[in-house]
Amino acid sequence: MTEFFRRGLLGAGATLLAAPALVRDAMAQPRWPARPVQMICPWAAGGGTDAVVRIIASLLEKDLGQPFNVVNRTGGSGVVGHAAIASANPDGHTLGMITAEICMLHWQGLTELTYRNYTPLGLMNNDPPGIQVNASAPYQNVGQLAEAIKASRPGQFKASGTGQGGIWHLALAGWLLALGLPAGHVRWVPSNGAAPAMQDLVAGGLDFTTNSVVEARAMLDAGRARSLAVMSGERLGAFPNIPTLKEAMGIDYSSGAWRGIAAPLNIPAAARTAMNAALDRVFKSQDYIDFMNARGFGLLYADSAGFGRHLEQADTSLGDAMKAAGLART
Repeated sequence: MTEFFRRGLLGAGATLLAAPALVRDAMAQPRWPARPVQMICPWAAGGGTDAVVRIIASLLEKDLGQPFNVVNRTGGSGVVGHAAIASANPDGHTLGMITAEICMLHWQGLTELTYRNYTPLGLMNNDPPGIQVNASAPYQNVGQLAEAIKASRPGQFKASGTGQGGIWHLALAGWLLALGLPAGHVRWVPSNGAAPAMQDLVAGGLDFTTNSVVEARAMLDAGRARSLAVMSGERLGAFPNIPTLKEAMGIDYSSGAWRGIAAPLNIPAAARTAMNAALDRVFKSQDYIDFMNARGFGLLYADSAGFGRHLEQADTSLGDAMKAAGLART
């Protein structure tokens, strides 16, 4: 037997001996998801964030073969739910939907949480705000409402749509600044989301709201509220009769709220890889597109890396805007 042949046999034997170990190692890799996944929503049931996270959860369930259960964790202007996502067991079985507020809350001093406390998985949606009034309000257009606000004393008008310093609050502040008024001229009434704000509006507790038109749709369709304008560069496809601020008032001002799926830091690579691929499939699915278009939700997607870049940019731009509006404390 030649030395070359002998070494070849030894090498083959070592490989055969190692094969069972390699198989065991492969089989030991945990399958993800291995059990039901909890999806945390930081805002109230019935609002826009709740609707978007629920359609995503239902489609992920079909795609990945495990239940994706949505749990609403509200309170603290969004801090409670966002904190629950960040502090969850990083095994990949607790995820959640983070919203634009995560790039705002720390500027207000409400939490130390920032976008850096999450593993971004996918940006799934962006919506501009509208200006809604009670159906019995005397304002037939947004210009009339603006004139009434200008003629009012500070704090006389009340508005809502989300928590103190939230994205819809910032949308109001930006509009007031564009009107030449102080950002705090209208009193902001904090709420745990758009749904309770719209209920307060139709009950007579508010003068107007600045949440998205989608979130106001139930009250609009019921004839209990009217949307006077949308803070967007163009009219919304699902609401073509609502003018933009630029059309109605000549004010070139726009804003928006985005939503994306994220996880705690240091989740398993298998979970991150699987979710990236699954969210891409969800976003491109006809079920998701039809759901979002039927309800007027804006379609905007970015993968894990793109969502991470978006978060960094949003944190800077929203922080600058809040400082300009006097809403930042840090």
